[in-house]
Amino acid sequence: MSTIDTNNNVWANLGMTREADEKKPSEEVGQEQFLKLMLAQMQNQDPMKPMENGDFLTQIAQFSASKGIADMSESISSLTQSLASNQALQASSLIGRVVLAPSDTGFLEPGQGMGGSVELPSSTLDMNVSIYDQSGAVLKTIPMGQQTAGDVYFAWDGTDEAGNTMPPGLYQVEANANINGQTQTMQTLVASRVESVSVGKGGQGVLLNLAGLGSMDFNNVREIM
Repeated sequence: MSTIDTNNNVWANLGMTREADEKKPSEEVGQEQFLKLMLAQMQNQDPMKPMENGDFLTQIAQFSASKGIADMSESISSLTQSLASNQALQASSLIGRVVLAPSDTGFLEPGQGMGGSVELPSSTLDMNVSIYDQSGAVLKTIPMGQQTAGDVYFAWDGTDEAGNTMPPGLYQVEANANINGQTQTMQTLVASRVESVSVGKGGQGVLLNLAGLGSMDFNNVREIM
């Protein structure tokens, strides 16, 4: 009984030789090429040892899964780029606006005051906000009195306790509240003006460039004022 050269016949039916194919650069097998290979394999299989239906189904399933994953990856990549572009477009409308974001540092602009809010987890009988210079000295303490839970807004006019106007620059902000008889430091959100918007590299997303503070992730913004 003659031996059936399955491999050579498969390549012959595809219009190429095995030797020629081995010299070609490796390329991804597309759906059309895969189906041709499957058909040629069926036509040239050993009639004494035919391939089981399960084997065919396994090969088809493997190919479909591989192609599906590749298509899904491409779709996700395209969607990610689209969302990033859309987010950048939306963020560009914030230029010149003031945003609130978690920070313990604010920038006092020339001729302006500085403000923000305090995240108060529960009611307090006494709360205050203190402003510090870069050396750590207290410039002014703003009494906020009794407050209920929620966001409590504060404003600093840019002067110290003696009424002297402070120069533009960075200042530290600290909020303390008496809760259940204990003084606790609260999370502060500082208001900052958006000067420009940029798209970050390496998956960083959209960055807001804030006056005097540098860049901040757009996702950190809690409120647009």
